[in-house]
Amino acid sequence: MEILSTSSLLSPPISAPNPRNAYAKKPILHIPSSPRIAPLLSTQRSSNSQIVTAVSPTTVESSAPPYQEVGAEKREEKFEWYEQWYPVWAVCDLDKTRPHARKVIGIDVVVWWDRNENAWKVFEDSCPHRLAPLSEGRIDRWGRLQCVYHGWCFGADGDCKFIPQATRDGPPIHNAKKACVAVYPSCVQNGILWFWPNSDPHYKDIHSKIKPHYIPELDDPSFANTTLMSRELGYGYEVLIENLMDPAHVPYAHHGIMRTGRVVESLKADREGGTPLEIGVQKVDVNGYTSKQIYGDNYFIAPCLYYAYFSPVAGQSTDKASSEVVLPPIPPEKTAMLVFLCIPVSPGRSRLIYAVPRNFAVWMDRIVPRWIYHIRQNLILDSDLYLLHVEERKLMKDVGPMNWQKACYVPTKSDALIVAFRRWLNKYGGAQVDWRGKYTGELPPTPPREQLFDSECVCSMASGTGPTRWVAAAAASPINVSTRW
Repeated sequence: MEILSTSSLLSPPISAPNPRNAYAKKPILHIPSSPRIAPLLSTQRSSNSQIVTAVSPTTVESSAPPYQEVGAEKREEKFEWYEQWYPVWAVCDLDKTRPHARKVIGIDVVVWWDRNENAWKVFEDSCPHRLAPLSEGRIDRWGRLQCVYHGWCFGADGDCKFIPQATRDGPPIHNAKKACVAVYPSCVQNGILWFWPNSDPHYKDIHSKIKPHYIPELDDPSFANTTLMSRELGYGYEVLIENLMDPAHVPYAHHGIMRTGRVVESLKADREGGTPLEIGVQKVDVNGYTSKQIYGDNYFIAPCLYYAYFSPVAGQSTDKASSEVVLPPIPPEKTAMLVFLCIPVSPGRSRLIYAVPRNFAVWMDRIVPRWIYHIRQNLILDSDLYLLHVEERKLMKDVGPMNWQKACYVPTKSDALIVAFRRWLNKYGGAQVDWRGKYTGELPPTPPREQLFDSECVCSMASGTGPTRWVAAAAASPINVSTRW
């Protein structure tokens, strides 16, 4: 019996919800929300479903916009970018012996392991003394975060524990409020470190009120999660999400790298296997939306999470009238998922954390090293990295984020997910990430093409865990979507 290999599952999903998880049927009801928008949920749950799809070519006129909206909408709702949990990095790839520099939604943070409290901490990456980056420091022998510039030491609450230059018999200047470092609320869930981007003490206990969206399969020991990976990318958050929601690009952008499911010959448009795709979007609201494909439902939970289940029944379908792509069969009692976490870093930069959990062929992960999976997966990410980088700059230069629909012609239903995301972003998110004035809006200059492929990705090597850089040439063999088990 043939199954989908984990390497092949990086493609945007054609999928269905897992019937074993009740929450998967109505995911929007379980989306963690900020105190500001929580009262709106009860109203949204009872409202009529709203649907948006790309306009069919047969109904598009030259003067018509590239998408249409159906259903009444509440224009007063607003997505609060700084009242959300954001993933920072996969915990399995963080070294407890040293601090780590990360940037999320334009905020520079330092991540470090506090052995005294047995917990990961997320601080502002700036020493209050002379603003040196604390991520360049070290963990001292007492388990404190030490600035490498002048040796100031800080505890788990951001309080200054020691100033070497202060006299021992003088006033306790290290107790001053100005000597403290800003601390961001943080938690670990599903093997991923999350942080709340507001260091105000009012949010200190925010985790007891609002939690990141939970994916039980990522913590289920019967599922394989070897492919969990964090990767920095040379294009922005908006382009990253659009690309992962776009199944139509896979036979072309990843041609020769990924072998997709077999296409019914009568529907096959060309050598690569392009075909019409039936995709609709429902329940668009401030928290995200549910999308429906021929094989089931996928979920976008704002701002970062996009996930889906693969349907065993759909995978075995050979009905030419109802199926467009025939995937290798997955046993009916088995489950496979795609989980993507798309993180805004800065304009023109994003981070992807993803996992491909499955509860079959788990034995493969005990044989195949994790870094083997990562070489192949980075080859997939590299194969369309340059064109996405250029695409983003053309969009920003020519029309700007508010006028996306004027620059892009999206007439087929295969673009429905991208249209829905832009609609959500324009209506609720202000058309782009709220950087709070930290950036001018200009994208960074395009580096030489080779440097774009030198983005940091992390994988676990046989000798331990640490950062490794890959380029597209790291693996040359195509990825087979089927294997024997």
